[in-house]
Amino acid sequence: MKKIINKPEDYVKEMLEGLYIAHPDLITYTNGDVHCLVTANKKQGKVGIATGGGSGHLPLFLGYVGKGMLDACSVGDVFQSPSADQMLACTKYIDSGAGVLYIYGNYNGDIFNFDMAAEQADFEENIKVETVLGADDVASAAPAQGEKSKRRGVAGIVFVYKCAGAAADAMLPLEEVKRIAEKAAANVRTMGVALTPCVVPRVGKPGFTIDEDEMEIGMGIHGETGIRRGKLESADNIAQEMLDTILNDLPFNTGDETAVLINGLGATPLDEQYIIVKKVNEIMKARGIGVHRYYVGEYVTSLEMAGISISVLKLDDELKKYLDAPAHTPFFTQL
Repeated sequence: MKKIINKPEDYVKEMLEGLYIAHPDLITYTNGDVHCLVTANKKQGKVGIATGGGSGHLPLFLGYVGKGMLDACSVGDVFQSPSADQMLACTKYIDSGAGVLYIYGNYNGDIFNFDMAAEQADFEENIKVETVLGADDVASAAPAQGEKSKRRGVAGIVFVYKCAGAAADAMLPLEEVKRIAEKAAANVRTMGVALTPCVVPRVGKPGFTIDEDEMEIGMGIHGETGIRRGKLESADNIAQEMLDTILNDLPFNTGDETAVLINGLGATPLDEQYIIVKKVNEIMKARGIGVHRYYVGEYVTSLEMAGISISVLKLDDELKKYLDAPAHTPFFTQL
């Protein structure tokens, strides 16, 4: 293991301390716990939006707390859920009487702890909490009836954050913010490909093995198994397979307008990501599908894993308005 760290057990704590030093105008923490990250610019009367999850995915999850997006993030250890108590502390801090919306990925540990925090918030603090799950990974369950609920939440959740955050910033009520978040979540699809494993600091060795000339199509952001493993192919072939699967799943149709997120998983140069953009654009044009915006870069990583994911959000006028709204967080700025 080669990492620029001190003690593996201090990895998350020291990362968080560095973030607070670098971005005091945008984020702080509550309850005396650096794992309870909250906005430094609380807006009274606004629906609060909270997320949470394991570390190791920067900028996800905490990187989207700021103006026009999220209000809080409970931070777990690497690839581990934060506690219900940490989630509750974040909930209490961001509530200003309009209620709180939880948006997080479809993982059992997070669901269990967030549900417990929501029950405590309601029973002990009289805070109304609603929940929307991100479950956009087309590779993690078949599209057959009943299977989509098993899908993992991956990079497409960034679009859900963006649209819901803009709706809350416009002072919409909780029910409307939830509706918009649900619409975005229902209309986004994602697929990834991994070329290398990653190393969790406390473990000290790769989470899986893959040969130098291999790739895994559909692998999850914690190293979960994908659809298939095979020989490394060209960027064009990789993009074609991933995008065909995504577009056929919703499905996306001629005349649709979309936003596309090309996401590096931690060790993929931007050069390679823009090669994928070129092919994606070619495929979208051939299918008669418009792209309103491209987002390219590291939005949801898996430590130092090499690979990429593609997310496509189907837009309507309402979602486009909230997607285009300004936002400013430590890792995301849109004017």
